[in-house]
Amino acid sequence: MSGPAQYAEADLYTGVDAADLTDDDLIREMASLHRTRLDTLRHGSDAALANHLRRTAELETEYLTRYPGREVDPSRLRD
Repeated sequence: MSGPAQYAEADLYTGVDAADLTDDDLIREMASLHRTRLDTLRHGSDAALANHLRRTAELETEYLTRYPGREVDPSRLRD
């Protein structure tokens, strides 16, 4: 069994350890956080924003650990 159903109920509050997520789950979780970023910043409680920031950093750090040689689009570079 894979996906969110395999994780413990306690993970609903802190999230599954990023290192334990499959690649697909990691990408899905990051996409979800990025979709909700502005709403959390503008309207979330201080605790919700702090949790959002913590979780985003955790997932993005794991992504960079897994993909240190990720493809960088040259058009995104600044001089």
